[in-house]
Amino acid sequence: MKCGGCVRAVERRLLEQPGVRQASVNLLTRTAWVGLDQPLPAAGAEAGDGPVEALVASLRSLGFKAQPRSQGRSLGRAEVVEGHPRWWQEWRQLIVALGLLLLSVLGHLTLAGTLPASPLGALWFHALVASIALLGPGRPILVRGARQAAHGLPSMDTLVGLGMGSAYLASLVAFLWPAAGWPCFFNEPVMLLGFVLLGRFLEERARFRTGRALEQLAELQPDSALLLLGDGPPRQVPVGGLRAGDRLRLLPGDRIPVDGVVLDGCSAVDVSSFTGEPLPLEAQPGTDLAAGMLNLQAPLVLEVRRAGAETALARIIALVEQAQVRKAPIQSLADRIAGRFSVVVLLLALATFVFWWQWGTRLWPQVLAAAPQGHGGMGGHAVLGTVAGTPLSLALQLAIAVLVVACPCALGLATPTAITVGAGLAARSGLLFRGGDAIEMASRLQTVLFDKTGTLTQGRPEVIAVELAADQDPVCEPEGRPELSPERLLQVAASLEQHTRHPLATALLEEALARQLSLLAVEDSRTFAGAGVQGQIGGFDGVCRVGKPGWLEGLGVRTDAKLLASRTALEAQGATVLAVAAGDGVLGLVGVDDQPRPDAGRTLEALQAMGMDVAILSGDQRQAVRRLGAELGLEPEAMAWELLPEQKLEQLVRWRQRGPVAMVGDGINDAPALAAADLGIAVATGTQIAQDTADLVILGDRLEAVVEALALARDTMAKVRQNLAWAFGYNLVMLPLAAGLLLPRFGLLLSPPLAALLMATSSITVVLNALSLHGRR
Repeated sequence: MKCGGCVRAVERRLLEQPGVRQASVNLLTRTAWVGLDQPLPAAGAEAGDGPVEALVASLRSLGFKAQPRSQGRSLGRAEVVEGHPRWWQEWRQLIVALGLLLLSVLGHLTLAGTLPASPLGALWFHALVASIALLGPGRPILVRGARQAAHGLPSMDTLVGLGMGSAYLASLVAFLWPAAGWPCFFNEPVMLLGFVLLGRFLEERARFRTGRALEQLAELQPDSALLLLGDGPPRQVPVGGLRAGDRLRLLPGDRIPVDGVVLDGCSAVDVSSFTGEPLPLEAQPGTDLAAGMLNLQAPLVLEVRRAGAETALARIIALVEQAQVRKAPIQSLADRIAGRFSVVVLLLALATFVFWWQWGTRLWPQVLAAAPQGHGGMGGHAVLGTVAGTPLSLALQLAIAVLVVACPCALGLATPTAITVGAGLAARSGLLFRGGDAIEMASRLQTVLFDKTGTLTQGRPEVIAVELAADQDPVCEPEGRPELSPERLLQVAASLEQHTRHPLATALLEEALARQLSLLAVEDSRTFAGAGVQGQIGGFDGVCRVGKPGWLEGLGVRTDAKLLASRTALEAQGATVLAVAAGDGVLGLVGVDDQPRPDAGRTLEALQAMGMDVAILSGDQRQAVRRLGAELGLEPEAMAWELLPEQKLEQLVRWRQRGPVAMVGDGINDAPALAAADLGIAVATGTQIAQDTADLVILGDRLEAVVEALALARDTMAKVRQNLAWAFGYNLVMLPLAAGLLLPRFGLLLSPPLAALLMATSSITVVLNALSLHGRR
């Protein structure tokens, strides 16, 4: 595919096929994503099975070679591009075309007397060079252009082919029929072909640079791994042959080739290239690791869970590729115009030819230069742009310039180049957009709404306070009777909770582990749902309990005034209070709370600095939400609490009156709100990223990545608008200039070779402008 007309042709042909619901085609990556009413063939089926063969055949009849995308192959762009035979074929065509162009130039220098006389100056030699050029490197352009025109879908190849073909045929008529008095300009198709192929080659090189970010993601997965078989030494095997249950040896410096779980060893693992997290992960037995992470310190033994296309890395790459194909709404206008652009240009070229042939030279006779006629002068070989001695030659020159200077390529590439670069850069930072539409929406947001638990907070309760009863006398048995301390209180509470799965129990156990407290043996342990846990602990009189203060009060357990005051103060802060008792007296209190993320405050400040409104929608209690909001600097009207899922949706509708709204949540509990928002943003670990329904997924635990994502979206859409402005502006200016608008008054004439150079430059410009996103940070 070469231009927006090709995109429109492919999409229309795919949508015409039975069973196709949707089709989205990317000009940059030359990939089509097709939605079918029936599923694709299962893995391992032949590529020609079922609807796939019909799609391939339909595109082949249109002149486009197509093949199903294998889900199991390597996704590295370097391998696909550099090793593809088509790439070297185009390189050979360019070399041949430039060689013929050099011969044509030498022939003209011979005619002008700059070089000694030789057969290079003969008219038959120029005719031979032009014939070889069109039948050799120019033949694919002529064939594709004619085939697409025959289907009523003219493309860039149609325009270039008409330009070269008309110049060649007119020269051939003049050469074979001298009595017609037409000038010959065999050099024009040779020059046009050389410049067009050179421009396309440079454009292709620039295009492939836009996919470098995706290629770097693919390079995170190594090609081989060390497989452990029994007690023997590890054996190096291809990653593609690994299966679930295999055991691998990971040495320091090795990239992890699969998703798996650590069986043996402890090491630091770099996850920055995968999720953007700056700090390494401490891996130990039981730790889940994903493909693409880097083992830093010590050997590990890993059991394979998922390999190949099933790994999280492969799913992320597939998600990024799909995001690069899903179009932004702003592209719709460009696609509609580009799809019809070639037809408009053909009509304009025809009108230009007829006007200057029949009327233009009569209205402005001065536009014709004194020119040699027939085969006189320079051997009868004219150079368009320097000699236009007859109305026909001038009309033909201007019509060819109109055909060649038009650039539907720039229109077709304006949006996908920027979207591809933006989505790739985002993926390298652990930011996964679902498509160009998500990037565009992210750039237009006015309000960002946050869930509280797990989003603005850590999502896991932590011990924030330990308060002892006023009476510090020992409650233990006479033996030892150690004085009660905060560590001893935590040890008792964690020991009672060691057999439960409640989040508060996890907080107590993690704090005990952090303080290196061993757990005590508990007998006759009993759990009371929603209340607490009780059991017998050696060294304490009576039953030991930990749970809600109200539950203990109901059992007749006494609490002194000091603890009552401490409980009131902790609850005012939004903390959950647990009471620890032995016998009929409370030993002390433990305050547990879900702490804000370290970067929550910075994130909200940055979003407000970008001109966005920020608010909290939470199902938590009023006190907890108000305290967090005040800590983060939010006004009371920017907070809502104790909301049911349907009430969150009502709040979304209210905030949407100010403009597009994003909802940031954990991607699971907030699913309705994420789906209803204009942009759903899920903060997740990334292991099940392919199943998330959010429009933007933040890999890892960095809330500040939301700011990075929205800023990148704004920069990306700025590049899209710049590219579209350039593409539209270029064609609006160059087409009238090529049609001779300034010729009568100023004598400005756009030669077809110069038009070809300008056309190539226009396409390259939009690609290079998109690539400048790489320097945004």
